Amino acid sequence: MKRFGVVELRQYTLLEGQRDRLIELFEHAFIEPQAAVGAHVLGSFRDLDDGDRFVWLRGFEGMASRGQALSAFYGGPVWQSNRTAANATMRDSDNVLLLRPIGGTLTPPSTATRDVYSATIHYLGDAEPERFADFFEASLRPLLRDAGADPFVTLVTEDTANNFPRLPVREGEKVFVSMARHASIEELDRSDALLARASGWRDAAPEQLLPSLMRKPERLRLSPTARSALR
Repeated sequence: MKRFGVVELRQYTLLEGQRDRLIELFEHAFIEPQAAVGAHVLGSFRDLDDGDRFVWLRGFEGMASRGQALSAFYGGPVWQSNRTAANATMRDSDNVLLLRPIGGTLTPPSTATRDVYSATIHYLGDAEPERFADFFEASLRPLLRDAGADPFVTLVTEDTANNFPRLPVREGEKVFVSMARHASIEELDRSDALLARASGWRDAAPEQLLPSLMRKPERLRLSPTARSALR
């Protein structure tokens, strides 16, 4: 099983009506050539709540290999011959979080199901990611498990400087990200409704974490594309 020490969570805002065009190009031209140089497409998704958003995950063995892989791909013939068509679909491609996994793995499911996914981004402010992770495991994961939304991977900000500045990332932000798999949109809706009604789970939080818990997390509800490794 391949392990990834660095993961990019990339959210692209596309021009109106261009999402399927980009996905077709992406799945035809960009998956295997990136993997060949060490940049692995771990999942690609349509945002269920925004028809002009394409979300994908890209993994690397580490920061050094990330720099090498991105230089090879974006300087190579595949991107050079397709970049004009890809860029023509995009309004913004700079909404990128650079992360490192701290629990679980980003691996495909064992069966070829067509699941849906959720990604929850907690903005930590001054809170230490490790302390938030401890609170998450003790207090939030049991709640999520009971709601049918137990995450299969958790990630925190990779605080090493961006070593491929040609592609911006959101620097200066600390986040904790969890991803869960759901059997259907109906199951996702059900778990979201249960979580919205939950109460009291902040009571055991250390004082340092309270500001981060007062900020509403960003919630992505995602449907895998046809060739997504996470499906």
